[in-house]
Amino acid sequence: MRRAAAVLLILLLATPAHAQDALARLKSDLLSQGSATATLTHWCADLKLAAPPVIRARRDAVAAPASAETRALLAAGSGEAIGYRRVKLMCGDHVLSEADNWYLPSRLTPEMNHTLDTSDTPFGVVVRPLNYSRTTLDAEPVADGPVALRVRALLKTAAGRPFSLVVENYSRALVAPQQAAPQ
Repeated sequence: MRRAAAVLLILLLATPAHAQDALARLKSDLLSQGSATATLTHWCADLKLAAPPVIRARRDAVAAPASAETRALLAAGSGEAIGYRRVKLMCGDHVLSEADNWYLPSRLTPEMNHTLDTSDTPFGVVVRPLNYSRTTLDAEPVADGPVALRVRALLKTAAGRPFSLVVENYSRALVAPQQAAPQ
């Protein structure tokens, strides 16, 4: 009896309607929270992906120059350096999101820049002392592939100065966890 109930639950969770509901909930949670890392921590706990549900950033050693649009969104001066960080946000062995982040090191403290350069601490955790706000530029579902939702957001200091542009690609495993595979 228990096995049959478990199989039924898995089948129900695998339905497109469940995935659509989960996707809508994920989007709502991300847009209503000031921190994507905090949202992912809650989802990691709810899905029981790791104990404790700690989000870490696995950095990819790649470079991506800032486009003219990125420089404009960040209100960067013509000679102002723009940092770049590409990470996979992980909970346990599960990749929950991949993010590209262009940021202005000059608007962060030396300690923040050092932590970003040398650790697996998520960006939002590092810059939390700035008491930043997050403005979503767009949040679009992705129809196919491993990405379920793509979000672009601008982070601003408490004084309203932009300091980071992030493009986040949220894993389909968040909305269809039975398909989640460790990375």
